[in-house]
Amino acid sequence: MGGARNAGWVAAGLVLGAGACYYVYRLTRGRRRGHREQRLRPSKSVEDLTNGSYDDVLNAEQLQKLLYLLESTEDPGIIERALVTVGNNAAFSVNQVTIRELGGIPIVGSKIDHANLSIKEKALNALNNLSVNVENQIKIKVYVSQVCEDVLSGPLDSAVQLAGLRLLTNMTVTNDHQHLLSGSLTGLFRVLLAGNGSTKVQVLKLLLNMSENPAMTEGLLGAQVDSSFLSLYDGHVAKEILLRALMLFQNINNCLKKEGYLALQPNFTKDSLFFLLYGEECAQRMRALVFHHDADVKEKVTLIQKL
Repeated sequence: MGGARNAGWVAAGLVLGAGACYYVYRLTRGRRRGHREQRLRPSKSVEDLTNGSYDDVLNAEQLQKLLYLLESTEDPGIIERALVTVGNNAAFSVNQVTIRELGGIPIVGSKIDHANLSIKEKALNALNNLSVNVENQIKIKVYVSQVCEDVLSGPLDSAVQLAGLRLLTNMTVTNDHQHLLSGSLTGLFRVLLAGNGSTKVQVLKLLLNMSENPAMTEGLLGAQVDSSFLSLYDGHVAKEILLRALMLFQNINNCLKKEGYLALQPNFTKDSLFFLLYGEECAQRMRALVFHHDADVKEKVTLIQKL
């Protein structure tokens, strides 16, 4: 829409009316004053706007003006603060619908390819909150391919990568859009093995969603996975990682039983997840985990060994 080029334009352009306009003006300036206006708090600083409190919930008119600002300005600081406010409001179900009906999803989505990594992260966070709504996912799915690419090629363990993984996890809670990640499975396993604890947990959450869907089983088992994957099935691995890795194995087992894949002995390559999970080294690790000190771990291993 050919946005503002300086803070002066923004200050002038925000004089659109009382209430919501004043609120957005505070968003761009971040000054504090002593009074309050109904349920909004225009006196709040930019930092305060990120706390997601009840007072910060905007109505449709205010959201529309905020989206207009987000679409119009090129000021990185204003874009980032506006994305935070949109994201906070998208945590409320009523505003998930409102933002979609106002055409806000493409406006937010256009920011995920921004050169500024902080803006990119805030846009992903906003889309993540919006994606809780199933109807919103229909519009957000057009960004899945780009998010996958960014997750696989972006800085490892970064805030942007984690934000992208969270969005993909939300988008795969149901089976509707999981197929969009089929070409990224090998890459996701690579991120899983290279990442730190937080990254490992988030990738495993994503893989767990897909592992419950029999339609994704063949793709998961055919993914090329380094043999170091089996190190996740070590008794010294953090419980939150070990349990999820075991649940991944259990879910795949359940899908194999449903689809009869084991009886068919599908043709997977030697470097695939299939050969890792159903090879002798993994079987040895499962036998060792039977004696794990944690009852939840032992229960999962027992279920896996019943296959």
